[in-house]
Amino acid sequence: MRTGPVSRALERARRLLAGSGGWIEPAGAAYVLRAGPDRRSRVLLTVDETVFRRLVETPGLRARRGGGWIARRGEAASAAPAAGRPGVIDGVRTIMEADGEASVRRANLAQTPVTWLARRVGPDGRPWLEPVEVAAAVRLALEAEAALRGPSLTMRWDALPRTGAGGGARQGCEPGDRALAAAAAVEAALSACGPARRMVEHICVRATALQAAEQALGLRRRTGKVLLRQGLQALARHYRLG
Repeated sequence: MRTGPVSRALERARRLLAGSGGWIEPAGAAYVLRAGPDRRSRVLLTVDETVFRRLVETPGLRARRGGGWIARRGEAASAAPAAGRPGVIDGVRTIMEADGEASVRRANLAQTPVTWLARRVGPDGRPWLEPVEVAAAVRLALEAEAALRGPSLTMRWDALPRTGAGGGARQGCEPGDRALAAAAAVEAALSACGPARRMVEHICVRATALQAAEQALGLRRRTGKVLLRQGLQALARHYRLG
C-alpha cells in the first residue's frame, strides 16, 4: 500500500516529537519541528495545518516552556480508544469558566465541540466547517490552554495586563510572563472575531456545546452555527491561514 506525502510527513513528525527534545512551533503559514533547546536548533521538518491538526489529535500537544508545543508525555499510549468505547479517549482538559476561572475537567480528548461540528454535513453534503476553520479553532484552543496553565488568571482575556510591544516573549521570562503573553495572544485572536467573539470563546475556549452556547448567548437555535463560522473565518484570517 502506497503512503501519501501527508502520511509520511505525519509519521516523521510523530517520531521527532517522540524523540528527545522534539518540539513544534508556528512559522508563518506552516509549522516547523526542531530537536533542541531553542530556535538555534535547525529545522528538521516543516508541516502544514493538516499534519498539525493530526498531531493535536495524536499524540496530543501541550505548551512548551520557551514557546511552541511538545508531545503529551505518557498520553500517547492512551491515544487508542479503550475496547468497547470507540471514539473515547479519557483525559482532562483545562478550560475557562464563564467567571474567568481556569478549571480542569475530565473530558473525552477524542472529541471537542469543534471536532463534533467538523464531522457534521449540511443538506448539500458539504461539511459545516471547512478545514481552515477547524485549524483556526484548534490553534486558539491551544493558545488558551497555554494561558490557563499559568498563575490564577481569574479575569477576562481583555483585562489581562499586556506583555509589551514587539515580538515574542523575552528571554529568561518566568512562567507567569509566558502565560500572560499567551493570554494577550488569545485576546488579540478573539478581538479579531468581531461580533462573533463570544460565540467563538464559548466553543473554542470554554468547550461549550453549540446548543448550550446559543442558549447562553440568547440566540435562536441553529443561528449559532452561522455566527461561529463567521467568527472562525475571521480567526483564520487573523492567523493568516488558508
